[in-house]
Amino acid sequence: MNPDILQRLTETLAARKTAAPESSYVARLFSKGEDAILKKVGEEATEVILASKEGDKSHLVYEIADLWFHCMVLLSHHQLSAENVLDELARREGLSGLAEKQSRKKD
Repeated sequence: MNPDILQRLTETLAARKTAAPESSYVARLFSKGEDAILKKVGEEATEVILASKEGDKSHLVYEIADLWFHCMVLLSHHQLSAENVLDELARREGLSGLAEKQSRKKD
């Protein structure tokens, strides 16, 4: 496991936000705006589902990596990072999933 990869990706994404769109895929995606980023997240989520149904574990890992990456692009678009998600997961650790979900219910 490479614990530094999320930090390096976060830094790379931050740099790409201000890069020329023709310089990289991510810079181009940022330049197209949130709708384009959301479309990619949706496409990647669908590919994860299809890979899971296919039963090929290596393909599933590949597609989940794509989904996580594009989720990180979306987080960066909103000035957030994987660290924010990890903090939320840490907050939930040890909580019953049912209790956590109930705490989010609105009347």
